[in-house]
Amino acid sequence: MKAHVDQDTCIGCGLCPQICSEVFELNDDGKAYAKVEKVPSDMENAATEAQESCPVAAITVD
Repeated sequence: MKAHVDQDTCIGCGLCPQICSEVFELNDDGKAYAKVEKVPSDMENAATEAQESCPVAAITVD
C-alpha cells in the first residue's frame, strides 16, 4: 500500500499527520506529504482514516 498527497490540492490543515504521523508529515511550505514510500502494514488503517478525513480529498492511499 502506498500513500500520496496531491500538493496542488493540500491546504496544510495538519489533520493527516495528527491521525497517522508514521506516514504523513508537513513539509517546509506547510503542506502534507507521505514520508514513507510504502505504508507499513500496521499503519494501513490509520493511513486510510487520514485519507477519509482529509477535508479536500488530497490523499490517495492504495
